[in-house]
Amino acid sequence: MSDNLQQSDEVRGKDTVSKPLSDHPDTESVDTDEEGVSENPQKNAEVPSLTDRLLEKDEELHALNDKYLRLAAEFDNYKRRVQRDQQDTIRFANEKLFKDLLPTLDNLERALQSGREQGRIEGLLEGVDLTYKHFLDTLQKMGIKQVSSVGEVFDPAKHQAVGQVESTTIPENVIVDEYQKGYFVHDRILRPAMVTVAKAKTEPGDEEAQESKEGAEA
Repeated sequence: MSDNLQQSDEVRGKDTVSKPLSDHPDTESVDTDEEGVSENPQKNAEVPSLTDRLLEKDEELHALNDKYLRLAAEFDNYKRRVQRDQQDTIRFANEKLFKDLLPTLDNLERALQSGREQGRIEGLLEGVDLTYKHFLDTLQKMGIKQVSSVGEVFDPAKHQAVGQVESTTIPENVIVDEYQKGYFVHDRILRPAMVTVAKAKTEPGDEEAQESKEGAEA
């Protein structure tokens, strides 16, 4: 019996020695408390870092806002400058045209003055003719040229017929006279030429036959 008691004590001793320390409730609570204490300084250190980052973002926002305001002001100034340039362009669009026409006015004044001083119509005509040629040259430099008419076949795109003339020598629809000159501006018709067009001459017998035919049809 004493042997059995001794064996029981040995078994209990082995169980007590082999039990790990981690299973002890007091040991676990101590470790948890130590870990909790060690995390608090780290969290406290993160607060200033977040504050600094917020301040940096706030400064960036102010910088971007200032940049936007400057760009908006520059764009408004640009729009006003463009509008002013457009108005000046419209106002002075014909400045070169007027400047090129001034020599024509000068020549007319000289022709009139010469005619008065000399008392001769020939001098006045010469001055006017010179002015006319100079004016045509000025128009050609601007892309304005005359429409050719006399001797050409009538073209409704650039001619306007104001009359017809019977002819036995000139083919029908050929222009025989020009009442008013026409002009192109580059390739576009500026004003059609007013012309007289030839038509076939009708013989007296042909007129009577035509009248009889028209009466029969009626």
